Amino acid sequence: EPRSPWCCLAWTLVIGTVNSLVFLLNLLLMFVIFTIVLLPTIVVVYFGFQCHSQVLHSSARYCKSILDDNSSSALIILGFVIMSPLLVVAMAIYCSLARRLRLLMCFQPYSLAVYKGGRWCCARGCNTQLKAWV
Repeated sequence: EPRSPWCCLAWTLVIGTVNSLVFLLNLLLMFVIFTIVLLPTIVVVYFGFQCHSQVLHSSARYCKSILDDNSSSALIILGFVIMSPLLVVAMAIYCSLARRLRLLMCFQPYSLAVYKGGRWCCARGCNTQLKAWV
């Protein structure tokens, strides 16, 4: 049966807040995973740009003694080449973790706000036949 207008508004705000928190949790998890997995690429490209004479040309000792323009260019190219496989690995890790934790099942439909008797459903308390992925 339908809820009263004020109750419906209150439940809409609650469900919207929960969905926003779940979205932010997913975003934070994705940011952490991508940062950790892409850290080698970030470091290699950073040092390549830092030591190249046409870009930043740092006066650090390792830039003068170890890295010249050719090796800096090689680092930049290597960083961008290894980025593609690492992006795939990061996305696979995120999807595997999101599936294992059932994070996408925590998004609640707004029909819970409109009608009484709906079931609040999240990670473990849900119907086991519902699947985020087939």
